[in-house]
Amino acid sequence: MSDFRISLDKANIIISATFAKGKEVGMKPLSCVVVDAGGHVIAFQRQDGTSFLRLDIARGKAAGALAMGVNSRQLEVMAKDRPHFIGAAAHLTPGGLVPVAGGVIVKGPDGLSIGAVGVTGDTSDNDEVAALAGIAAAGLTA
Repeated sequence: MSDFRISLDKANIIISATFAKGKEVGMKPLSCVVVDAGGHVIAFQRQDGTSFLRLDIARGKAAGALAMGVNSRQLEVMAKDRPHFIGAAAHLTPGGLVPVAGGVIVKGPDGLSIGAVGVTGDTSDNDEVAALAGIAAAGLTA
């Protein structure tokens, strides 16, 4: 784990920029969570019109990616190749594990994981696009 941390200010920048990207390209209402390297929530927001389950889905994308050490897009590939393994891992991961795109690991200057962003609300591909935009806007590396 890196000594670098995602501050609350950076987390809020990520969320604002994620929502801005969604609005820019006409996505459905989004929810965005930023978690630290242990999968603990730093910040979460959901746009008007999203369901109550979106925190859990977004956190499952982000924390699941951290737990397995790969972005949630890769977890989807792993789930297709080894469904029993990912199914079992989902039960072991605090907050769950959602194996579809939209959960992106954030790295510190040393290349180690410092947290992750989870986005949900549109297609998984669009969720990932929005997450990447948010991370870049905060000056961090996906």
